[in-house]
Amino acid sequence: MKVGFMGGTFDPIHYGHLLAAETAREACGLDEIWFFPSGHPPLKDHGPRADGASRLEMVYRAIDFQPHFRAMDVELEREGTSFTIDTIKELNGIYPGRTFSIIIGTDRVNDLPKWHEIEALAEMASFIGVTRAGEAFRLEQLPAFITDKLTVVEMPLIDISSTAIRERVAEGRSIRFMVPEKVHSFIRRNGLYESQ
Repeated sequence: MKVGFMGGTFDPIHYGHLLAAETAREACGLDEIWFFPSGHPPLKDHGPRADGASRLEMVYRAIDFQPHFRAMDVELEREGTSFTIDTIKELNGIYPGRTFSIIIGTDRVNDLPKWHEIEALAEMASFIGVTRAGEAFRLEQLPAFITDKLTVVEMPLIDISSTAIRERVAEGRSIRFMVPEKVHSFIRRNGLYESQ
């Protein structure tokens, strides 16, 4: 089984994440996409605004009734920094026979050389780079061991970010149609992101 690994803070998850996942699934013939809300992401300057349980619940709500999508709490359950290689090692032990492709946006593709134990990770998984609005891949700056395992996928441009969503909520502006309705109602009911 070919599984797409979709990691991130998902603070909150939005239609851009879902579109990237579905585009990668279709373009690369993946059987399923697994979403992994991170506990403590290594390349972010600050931690998530919403707690792990809330972010996981929003993922569940966003992918409800999507037969090819699954939410996973592996990184939330682990103490310390969420390194992708640790998660892939754990998954390989739990789910033998599955191959994993890590789905990432343009910014993360360009950051790949900075990832923890990136050479070992590239031996265990492949990468799917999904284009994002206003950003370009710098493939010429990536080492061959990464580009050899990288598939670039174009997705319809959708300029939505979790940061912009949090800012809009804090300003009292609408986020309807930026996130699935079940995520929208969860954010409102729980008062998430109302202050900066």
